[in-house]
Amino acid sequence: MAPQWLLADGEPVADALVFSHPEQIDRLRAACPQALPAAVLGGDPCFDRILAARQYRERYRRALGVHPGQQLVLLNSTWNPASLFGDDGADDVLPLLLPRLATELPVDEYRVAAVLHPNIGAGHGPGQLRLWLDGARRAGLTAVDPLAGWRQALIAADLVIGDFGSVSYYAAALGTPVLLGAADLSGLGPTSPVAEFVRTAPRLDPYTALLPQLEALLAGHRPLPGPAAMTTADPGRSGGLLRELFYRLIGIPEPPGPALLDPLPLPPYEAAPVTAPLHVVAAVEGPDSVRVVRHAGAGAGQDLAGSGHLAVHEDTLDPAMLDLADFVWRHGDPADPRLGPPAEWAAEVLERRTGCSLAAYVTGPHTCLVVHRSGLRAELTGSSRADPALYASAFFALLDAARGAPPPGAFTVRTGEAAHRVASRLLGPALAADQVEVAEVHGGVLPGEQDRGLLGQP
Repeated sequence: MAPQWLLADGEPVADALVFSHPEQIDRLRAACPQALPAAVLGGDPCFDRILAARQYRERYRRALGVHPGQQLVLLNSTWNPASLFGDDGADDVLPLLLPRLATELPVDEYRVAAVLHPNIGAGHGPGQLRLWLDGARRAGLTAVDPLAGWRQALIAADLVIGDFGSVSYYAAALGTPVLLGAADLSGLGPTSPVAEFVRTAPRLDPYTALLPQLEALLAGHRPLPGPAAMTTADPGRSGGLLRELFYRLIGIPEPPGPALLDPLPLPPYEAAPVTAPLHVVAAVEGPDSVRVVRHAGAGAGQDLAGSGHLAVHEDTLDPAMLDLADFVWRHGDPADPRLGPPAEWAAEVLERRTGCSLAAYVTGPHTCLVVHRSGLRAELTGSSRADPALYASAFFALLDAARGAPPPGAFTVRTGEAAHRVASRLLGPALAADQVEVAEVHGGVLPGEQDRGLLGQP
């Protein structure tokens, strides 16, 4: 609003200065009255496109790989040394935040995505940006296209962690809970609605446990009234207002028919599989029910009640973790000739990783093949959208609790508030209790079975 930005030789620099709300024109009148004749109310086409696309929220969530029962946490940062992804010394929050989000949030209850202003990538280069985000992406974070996909991610989000940029304000205008990890006011007009929002929005404390902060915000959230009211005075009307302005400036009649904005496109599917090691805690609640909590990396999940195991993706960055794994898994097409049939891949894993008890090949969005070192093989099929590797961890826990007896033909996996029903179809022999004891003595394989290729049989 400063005169040096709006005037040239005492006259407005533009034929029209477009504002979305009369409040902005009031501030213009106070700050630079000479520019007032050029002020026009034109609505907010960006926000109008978001409002029109809210009906497709579930599609956008599925595109980002959000499963039933998961909360989508969206990180966003503007470009500024004091922003969430800034480099302003002690206030540089995001490098501290990224690894802790991975380790502290259960992967089956929270999904994390990030929208970073395109100038961040332009300034530092795409390679540097990939390097900064690499660890978080291996733990499941999706980096959203900052030009084509940020609005859809904003619609899909359950909670936004951001800063003083416009994306955080749009989130608040949609009624989405927002935690500010950076709240610099120096670049904002002190009487602006955005400054008022930054002063009053809840703050993220990056130095205390993150999960309780997110849970408290989600449980007690009440939308702030300011952003929804002050983003635009003419919701849904920007296309018509702007077209009328443009044709008036050109000096020709408007064409007939409504002025329409391009709809937001459906983003590509970005499941972002977790390849970081998973610390799994499973509490068996009955012969056909188990509660599972999985955390990427070390730490948070280990204090929970239940038995634990380490699940490691075959494409993990650190191959040494495969030698420590109780359970090795991977995604793949069951007809992929590079890996061989899933049962053969599992046999190879169990032969190579002598400390591993279970191998699981995720063959599709709902299914996986599991092979236990005892010789038990099963196909698991979920009835809802969830990570099939979760089903394999639950199968492993039920098998362990029953001392090798196969789980029932169907069982329930609970994660947070969600319950996933899983069908289990046996494909190979189940051992009697005395055979299980013999197998344990012989490293999990009955004498002679490995030579006969039992684990690799279809």
